[in-house]
Amino acid sequence: MRGPRPRHIGGLTRRAEFLAAASGHRFHTERMTVQGRLRKGGPPGMRLGFTVTKRVGHAVERNRIKRRLRAAALDAGGDYADMAADVVVIGRREALSADYASLVEDLRRALRVVTRPKRSDGTQQPSIGDRRRGPSHE
Repeated sequence: MRGPRPRHIGGLTRRAEFLAAASGHRFHTERMTVQGRLRKGGPPGMRLGFTVTKRVGHAVERNRIKRRLRAAALDAGGDYADMAADVVVIGRREALSADYASLVEDLRRALRVVTRPKRSDGTQQPSIGDRRRGPSHE
């Protein structure tokens, strides 16, 4: 059973909004690619856009992938609903047959990455799981 849906998740509708989100951070899995950036100014709330290329399959399959990803994003995006961010989810064919729980988990991980703020020097702030090891001591 699904939990309550967030109220502040809107949609991306214009090509310029999709292109702006593509200029931000990226996260890849075999089921999807997620691109996103934080917005400066404007109304609060996350905005999502979904796309699936024609190479993935016929219109019925592409629409089914988008419906599954939209439902998973609404379940995964509750913690990020109030964040001023634009996020684009690009579906792959594997999203059609993937377990729903894995789609939700992929999107949770993706939202953590693409909504991460940049440092004041312009570089990306590392998350807990992204710490690099120093040189090996052999």
